[in-house]
Amino acid sequence: MPPRHLLLALAVVAVWGTNFVVIKFALDTLPPLLLATLRFALAFAPAALFVARPAVAWRTLAAYGLLIGAGQFGLLFIALRADITPGLASLVVQSQVFFTIGLAMALAGERVRGFQAVALAFAAAGLALIALNTNASTTPLGLALVLLAALSWSAGNQVAKRAGRVDMLGFMVWSSLFAVPPLALLSWLFEGPQAIGQGLAAAGPGVWAAVLWQALGNTLFGYGAWAWLLARHPAATITPMALLVPVFGIGASALLLGEALPVWKLAAAALVLAGLALNILWPRLTLGTRA
Repeated sequence: MPPRHLLLALAVVAVWGTNFVVIKFALDTLPPLLLATLRFALAFAPAALFVARPAVAWRTLAAYGLLIGAGQFGLLFIALRADITPGLASLVVQSQVFFTIGLAMALAGERVRGFQAVALAFAAAGLALIALNTNASTTPLGLALVLLAALSWSAGNQVAKRAGRVDMLGFMVWSSLFAVPPLALLSWLFEGPQAIGQGLAAAGPGVWAAVLWQALGNTLFGYGAWAWLLARHPAATITPMALLVPVFGIGASALLLGEALPVWKLAAAALVLAGLALNILWPRLTLGTRA
């Protein structure tokens, strides 16, 4: 991979990882469901004027938008408001990899392989260690919400997989249209018009920059650049770079927000990352050995 492409891949995972800190900053002013609504509204418009709708059924876009919008990000934002630290959230949400394996087994009859079982055991041990050390900054509710967000993400992965080979940037942009109405309705019902009005009135340039970062940085730049890299390099070269997302997430939260990194948290991160790495890298390593 040319150095410029490597730097671009690092920039993408850095944006995705540090974004958890950006989310936390915006949540100090905006209610979580309102923030999610704005994120997807700005991810759709005005990008839809320039990004073509992918050649998939509207129901596929709707299903993905609901699962990723109201499911993944709605639950994640609620948890990040006060029930989990950004660093741990960036780590725990990666459990979507193992939920995806489980859903593939249940829906497509795929069989779990030996290395996947070992990888799951590592990750489960890391999550159990987090659960044993919940406190005021990371509550059982926060951990449960992020795990549910990961489950929604994995369900969205199944929808995207069934859609076949599509332009993921266009898929993200146009599916965002279907995330906005349910998020806006839930925000109105559970956060209320008063909290919505107060949040919007209190939002300054920094908060709006954080909202735009959700839409432009994560969606347009992140998915666009990632798709560009995948079109030019084997997935085996690009995909492992995603392992750095929680590394950036934990590092940024510790550096910018002062998130504590006790031994148990570092051990939990090592276990979860070991599981993720084994799941991603083992097939490639064994393939190289056979070759």
